[in-house]
Amino acid sequence: MHMVDVGGAATSDLPQPGASRAVWLTAAVSALGGLLFGYDWVVIGGAKPFYEASFGIVAPTQQAWAISSALVGCLIGAMASGAVADRLGRKPGLLIAAIIFAVSAIGTALAGGFDLFVFWRIVGGVAIGMASGLSPLYIAEIAPSGSRGRLVCLNQIAIVLGLLAAQIVNWLIAEPVASGASLAEIAASWNGTTGWRWMFAAAAVPAVAFILGCLIIPESPRWLANHGHWDRARDVLRRLGGEAHADAAVADIRRALAAAPGRSLRAVLKEARFRKVLVIGVVLAVLQQWCGINVIFNYAQEIFAGAGYAVSDTLFNIVITGVVNCVFTFVALVTVERWGRRRLLLLGCAGLTIIYAAIGASYVAGVQGWPLLLLVIAAIATYAMTLAPVTWVALSEIFPGEARGASMAVATTALWAACFLLTYSFPLLNAAAGTGVTFWIYGVICAAGFVFILRALPETRGKTLEQIEQDWR
Repeated sequence: MHMVDVGGAATSDLPQPGASRAVWLTAAVSALGGLLFGYDWVVIGGAKPFYEASFGIVAPTQQAWAISSALVGCLIGAMASGAVADRLGRKPGLLIAAIIFAVSAIGTALAGGFDLFVFWRIVGGVAIGMASGLSPLYIAEIAPSGSRGRLVCLNQIAIVLGLLAAQIVNWLIAEPVASGASLAEIAASWNGTTGWRWMFAAAAVPAVAFILGCLIIPESPRWLANHGHWDRARDVLRRLGGEAHADAAVADIRRALAAAPGRSLRAVLKEARFRKVLVIGVVLAVLQQWCGINVIFNYAQEIFAGAGYAVSDTLFNIVITGVVNCVFTFVALVTVERWGRRRLLLLGCAGLTIIYAAIGASYVAGVQGWPLLLLVIAAIATYAMTLAPVTWVALSEIFPGEARGASMAVATTALWAACFLLTYSFPLLNAAAGTGVTFWIYGVICAAGFVFILRALPETRGKTLEQIEQDWR
């Protein structure tokens, strides 16, 4: 069967098997890294009033450091993931991340002071940084080309399920707090002494499942082939896709490696075309953060309040946004192989540009309540079915195989650096320009992202990783 890319060039005639049950189960194990990523990233929001009371945190600098310290670990983990993935393998990298998730969950729950609490949050961030790149990378390398987009989207579904799980766990664990309760009263309550610790400790359960799963999944066949273990690579491909798929994939990988300049990122970047690929990957990673969706989540509580919800309903309202996020990520699972990566990314940028223009106009005109609430939900839905999952799909596909781990690490590091800059700059930008203008600025960024994707990113749907690499070459 011939498949044609946007430029009209036909790809090679390789078998295009559907993903077997073994592939889906293996991908699901890897996606546990995404679930823990989502849980660990959000759980601190619900625990915030209680650990602050427990540790007597009142200074804004300490409050900000408690929230943002995990980003330091994310940068460390993202930078380290490339060396781990390319030298030790994808499977050991996932196992290391799983162990760190488990240890940091228990460590955070048992922290006896603020400094220890921050230390374990940084350690947990290392696991997030590693898993954010390694999980989609591993899934892409085991998946048949016809199902790779859906399988990589499984990781994003796991992330939003982790987000939603953290929101639900926080909501269920936290006991009602009397309106106007003092810091001392909250610190003395069950929430302040024990409840918030269980919020963090709960992550140890999926972390242990992740550890056990990593012990039984195979190593990436493409990593094995890159390191000369052809028999093991073929055996993994055979178990995941059958004899015909294994024969065709091995032949395809051999051709790609024969044309490769070397195994290091430095060797890959000697080719101008692959330097271009790395730039595209970094821009996509930064765009996923600078599209401004974190601003939407930051404003969700205020917008719900403007729509008439009481303060006591805040945690429940946050769960609503998590459900919207989750539902529309499943939409991406259906559309990513039908519509393609490029079209979905363009749709996301265009949709957010329009929505942000309307949100900005609403703030400038003083509109509050249900109209603004519906715009916020529309923004979350648009992001959830486009930029959130499809960016990871594109990043897992476009890099050359001999330095895919290192390239993914560069893009993931850029993503977390962009996340930090967005989080740091938003309050300053909002104070200087106003909320309406701030949303318009993020709308302009989305519009620029639309133009960039339209001009620079080819469609990769239906192609093997080696065919994509050959197209760049």
